[in-house]
Amino acid sequence: MATVNENYFNLQGSFLFANIARKVEEFQKAHPDADIIRLGIGDVTLPLVPAVIDALHKAVDEMGNAKTFRGYGPEQGYEFLRKAVVEKDYAPLGITIALDEVFISDGAKSDVGNIQELFAEDNIVAITDPVYPVYLDSNVMGGRTGKAIDGIFEKVVYLPTTAENNFSPDFPKERVDIVYLCCPNNPTGTVLSRARLKEWVDWCKQNDAILMFDSAYEAFISSEDTVHSIYEIEGAREVAIEFRSFSKTAGFTGTRCAYTIVPKEVTARTKDGERKQLNPMWNRRQCTKFNGVPYIIQRAAEAVYTEDGYKQTRENIAYYKENARIIREGLESIGLTVFGGVDAPYIWLKAPAGMTSWDLFDLLLEKVHIVSTPGSGFGPSGEGYLRLTAFGSRENTLRAIERIKTLSFK
Repeated sequence: MATVNENYFNLQGSFLFANIARKVEEFQKAHPDADIIRLGIGDVTLPLVPAVIDALHKAVDEMGNAKTFRGYGPEQGYEFLRKAVVEKDYAPLGITIALDEVFISDGAKSDVGNIQELFAEDNIVAITDPVYPVYLDSNVMGGRTGKAIDGIFEKVVYLPTTAENNFSPDFPKERVDIVYLCCPNNPTGTVLSRARLKEWVDWCKQNDAILMFDSAYEAFISSEDTVHSIYEIEGAREVAIEFRSFSKTAGFTGTRCAYTIVPKEVTARTKDGERKQLNPMWNRRQCTKFNGVPYIIQRAAEAVYTEDGYKQTRENIAYYKENARIIREGLESIGLTVFGGVDAPYIWLKAPAGMTSWDLFDLLLEKVHIVSTPGSGFGPSGEGYLRLTAFGSRENTLRAIERIKTLSFK
């Protein structure tokens, strides 16, 4: 008789978005004429840029010609895209990355979720709190978290990341084998300083821990006192795996393309104490379970690195960053406390005294017809906050802020 993976019954995260969808649907049914503005989902709204569209068309034409048709591609990604990643994303930062350390995938979410397969079930995982749900949920599925008691998983080490510690979590006080950091952070929109990241790399080396570094939003960075890649930090190649994405950088949320860097120096131990490289293990995992990103999509991603592609995608990023500024400054102008919105497309709004995350969510939905994301859905330390995104249209962003300004939070 087949038995199920009972770890799935411990999952909590889907409740957040299911509850949001239910509340919005119920409100829309009760108020069919309501003009709802959605600032909750982290999805882009601008179309793919002309350079990317041109590359897609050319690649589609190639697939229609027997001489240029391509079937199965390399599971690690075509060399033309991996080479572009190495030469355009890392070389300008003074970082040397080998082609066989680059793995092209269909999304950073997939890679962040799948990377946990390389590790034994008894590894202790530390996550920042609040946190992007996939870090936690993929480890719940893998059996590393134990059960949730009042929303807190018994085997997970939570690293509170709040205004009280300037969104820079303290080091774990107990043994930890794997640490997840997201910089710029989703959901708080904040960054860790270069000095603090150096301390994290050193801590991981001293404690024989692996650092999972999610830099999906690095293209939004404006601050100088942080890094665009963890490999800017000395020693990071020995402990860190980095995840990057074209989703927000180039609007590929529906096109699907990303990559992960697994340096050959990164190792973990067997139960007998033998060191094993993670690079060949990840390569084997991808070759076994993944057939690679479609050729036409990889050609589209390659176009992001052309002169026109870079210019056009950066214009889109600037558009979203201006939306973030409008939201951030608009909320501050009425006395609200906000974080983020400078180095990331997310604004982390602190709920007024006496209000929970869901209280503020309900207020915005019911009074001014704006959808947001309650911070409590990202973890215990997210309670009392709300996430807003800058991925809407300029018109809706401006309209949303004017609506919020009509509210009384006293």
